[in-house]
Amino acid sequence: MNQYSGPFDQQVDQSTDPSSARDWIKILSNYREPSTTRSFYELGVTLGPFVALWALAWWSLSVSVWLTLLISLCNAAFILRLFAIQHDCGHSSFFKNRTLSDWVGRALGVLTLTPYDVWRRDHSMHHSASGNLTRRGIGDVDTLTVAEYKSLSRYRQFRYRLYRHPIVLFGLGPGYLFFLQNRLPFGLMAKARYWVSAMSTNAAIIAALTVIWYFGGLMPILLIFVPSTLLAATAGVWLFYVQHQFENTHWEEEGDWDMHEAALLGSSHYVLPAPLQWLSANIGIHHVHHLYSRIPFYRLPEVLENHGGLAKINRMTIKESLINARLHLWCEDSKRLMSFSEAEALSTPR
Repeated sequence: MNQYSGPFDQQVDQSTDPSSARDWIKILSNYREPSTTRSFYELGVTLGPFVALWALAWWSLSVSVWLTLLISLCNAAFILRLFAIQHDCGHSSFFKNRTLSDWVGRALGVLTLTPYDVWRRDHSMHHSASGNLTRRGIGDVDTLTVAEYKSLSRYRQFRYRLYRHPIVLFGLGPGYLFFLQNRLPFGLMAKARYWVSAMSTNAAIIAALTVIWYFGGLMPILLIFVPSTLLAATAGVWLFYVQHQFENTHWEEEGDWDMHEAALLGSSHYVLPAPLQWLSANIGIHHVHHLYSRIPFYRLPEVLENHGGLAKINRMTIKESLINARLHLWCEDSKRLMSFSEAEALSTPR
């Protein structure tokens, strides 16, 4: 699904591949140019099925609520892909025209329940501080070091354990984030631009739900809108989590931190089956994306094809990602993410 024959096809001499993260920038800049035709195509083959599945699920309400629920859950995959396209718009990598990218992103933000300008600001902060222990807390998953965790009271340790529990992170968290937290521009309350972004998105969502309720009542909302959005949110949070939360990820304090090194070594290459890679818009090739975020998602496989060395960095299978989900604390001594039990064993005398 990721093959594309077009103006981007090129052969690159891999013998010139650099060894340092910073030196990759010049090479990766060759892949930043989007194709307007390809971008509209990707938008169409994502938005089209999303609308069609919504209509099919609505029609199926007269047949079986279980069929409706099944169709709506399938549509979660296309909501996820729409969010990935919105993500590219936020990096100005989807269209050559930034204004077009921004307005497409804002429109998609209504479907993904994500105020575009607020999200873009937070996500930019994430890219600019990823892997920096001194600048944690904006647009990332809260992660404590072993020393920080052990210095907490038992109650605060319990709170952190609760926050990092899968039921909270991937069960309650996604719903809270997309249905509730995204409704207000937390941390940006003093800036009108972000209030406008959040409130206009909220207004558009309310208007859409009102139309759905007027013509179909509550059932389309309860059986189509809520389940599909919630499953897409859960999948999105999971993908975001595994992209930086793995054993040999990369964290450093401000003085030793390098943005390019952190981007390449602190982001995973999540190897997914072809259908899932397509539905997630190649976001699993996250180390390349973080190293050069202006590359359109549909060109990321081309980078790996031309530079095999990048394909081998931080490879993570689905099975490995499930194992890594048990790691919650960063050990500054061993430079790896570890489980609570491993951290506790560090202070246990032999």
